[in-house]
Amino acid sequence: MIDVEDLVALVRNYNPRTNADLIRRAYAYGMQMHEGQFRKSGEPYFTHPVAVAAILTEQRLDDATLITALLHDTIEDTKASYTDVAREFGEEVAELVDGVTKLTNLQLTSTESKQAENFRKLFVAMSKDLRVILVKLADRLHNMRTIKSMRPDKQAQKARETMEIFAPLAGRMGMQWMRDELEDLAFRVLNPDARNSIIRRFITLQREAGDVVHKITADIRHELEKAGIEADVYGRAKKPYSVWRKMQEKDLAFSRLSDIYGFRVITTNVADCYRILGVIHARWRAVPGRFKDYISQPKSNGYRSIHTTVSGRDGKRVEVQIRTRQMHEVNESGVAAHWSYREGVRVQNPFAVDPVKWVASLNERLSAEDTDDFMENVKLEMYTDQVFCFTPKGDVMQLPRGATPLDFAYAIHTRIGNSTVSAKVDGIRVPLWTRLKNGQSVEILTAEGQRPQASWIDIVATGRAKSAIRRSLREEDRGRFIKLGQELARAAFDHAGKKATDKALRTAARMLALPDEMELLAQLGSAELAARKVIEVLYPELQVSKPEVVDAQRPVLGLSADQHFSRARCCQPVPGERIVGITYRGQGVVAHAIDCPALAEYEEQPERWVDLRWQAGRHAAVNTVSLELTIANDAGVLGRICTLIGEQKANISDLNFIDRKPDFYRLVIDVDLRDLEHLHMVMTALEAETDVAQIARHRDRNRQS
Repeated sequence: MIDVEDLVALVRNYNPRTNADLIRRAYAYGMQMHEGQFRKSGEPYFTHPVAVAAILTEQRLDDATLITALLHDTIEDTKASYTDVAREFGEEVAELVDGVTKLTNLQLTSTESKQAENFRKLFVAMSKDLRVILVKLADRLHNMRTIKSMRPDKQAQKARETMEIFAPLAGRMGMQWMRDELEDLAFRVLNPDARNSIIRRFITLQREAGDVVHKITADIRHELEKAGIEADVYGRAKKPYSVWRKMQEKDLAFSRLSDIYGFRVITTNVADCYRILGVIHARWRAVPGRFKDYISQPKSNGYRSIHTTVSGRDGKRVEVQIRTRQMHEVNESGVAAHWSYREGVRVQNPFAVDPVKWVASLNERLSAEDTDDFMENVKLEMYTDQVFCFTPKGDVMQLPRGATPLDFAYAIHTRIGNSTVSAKVDGIRVPLWTRLKNGQSVEILTAEGQRPQASWIDIVATGRAKSAIRRSLREEDRGRFIKLGQELARAAFDHAGKKATDKALRTAARMLALPDEMELLAQLGSAELAARKVIEVLYPELQVSKPEVVDAQRPVLGLSADQHFSRARCCQPVPGERIVGITYRGQGVVAHAIDCPALAEYEEQPERWVDLRWQAGRHAAVNTVSLELTIANDAGVLGRICTLIGEQKANISDLNFIDRKPDFYRLVIDVDLRDLEHLHMVMTALEAETDVAQIARHRDRNRQS
């Protein structure tokens, strides 16, 4: 735990005029109140308030905020009362401590409707004194730094809450460093495998290319020295969560990801910012569409900087941020810069934002008529810039930046969104994925019978639209699954010499702990439940010791006697996966996996679709699947991998190296398998091998048949 004199020294570094005696009294009072209390880690509880205060000294905050940090849990967790704190440390501190206590008691992860009211209280607390939120953010940051001592379920809950609420709030307030750390700490809990994988890849990249950050930083400094411009240059690799999010958004592998390094150039005045921009663009090629000038058009939280992305060494994209030192201080502290001290006086930074005006504008933007809309705005759109568009009648619709006409349609009414076929923006027909801009007039065109498409999920930006689309798709899928389940049940019962009566299905549903026979049919159709299992439950005497061997020449049901069958080479479906057939002239019916991207080409040709399903029983190991592996380049590794595959009773039919590096190889292995279960057995065995860094199914969209 940080000693009181060390804490006072931290404050005196930026505020020599601090009331050291008052801080010492608060320290002693907090220690006394929390005496006998311990954290989950076993440490004295007071170590936590002291750590929170230390975090706030990094923001150079005033005495009242630091004392609040030391006492922020006293009213809630000890015998101290509001009156006691006010008597000892004044009304200002007592109100701040009370504000933090009320925020702590809000059920921010509750799914009840009162959560919306809790958020309204949050904004009321912010509007009274934003320092309450600063203490709460520091409190959450320290809790996330020490989260390992909590139960796993509690860790996951706190991490989700941090990712959904506190990290974006820190970003919205301009405290980007805190947002980055909160996201990374939450990411470590929620997806440790992904985070570790990205860190390992960074290490491999550094081993291959050397210290890229140091090299590019030196390059920028050299160019600035030639131009006679004084500036500090800093560089770093982006945080694992930032990289992972970009990989998810752009659906790119790490090896194909660019722009994973960021650099800051900090200078003395605005004129030099633009001179530096000119120097950088003269030396390196700018990437089109990746330039933003937040100096001439600052963000609402006071953020000012020039952003540009250029192709640096070896063609690698790097982002460069250019700003003055005063801008940098605000960019690091955000709205907290309003309270920052230096040399004992409040910093007079011309770029600092008035927190009262900032919170007022935030409240105005987040006003909502009902609970659902309010919660949607808070959780999904609170931390993004807004666009305001008009209906044909002149009504204003408020949407997040990046929203599309589909978001606009669902904002009007779910029924309108579900039946949308096209849209007009400012009188001109546009694609549904068009991004809306401020002031545009949007007209939605609908048609009876139109239903949402699965691709819409990736088009819309609002939670309301995504939820409505998913709900509609589920309902539509359920109807289709029930029909397919009826056919599967009929075939299975016929094969067993029985009838698939409503009573038999109801009995099977009850014995399988399902709500009713419709749910049983839906699970049969979606391959969540095997028809064989239903027969076994109803007629155990019909069970046989070994499953029937399936004819390798006719492994599927749904073909006519004269139709030839083959598996699509693009997706390589195997028994156990849902499939659909497409007829090809001269080739018969080619089976594709139900999620194969190639099926999109045939959406307008329903006459070519054939309803297929795999035969029940044991399939021969003749279904080739391509596996892409990244393995260590070391003696004996490939031999061990081949042995592992053989031990799983799988045959290797082909092997190709697609990339050779000093440290690793990437290769594609074709393996002949029985079914989906066999595939999982092989992949699991390979994943457990230490020298296998990565394994995935290799699907080639260019090979369809």
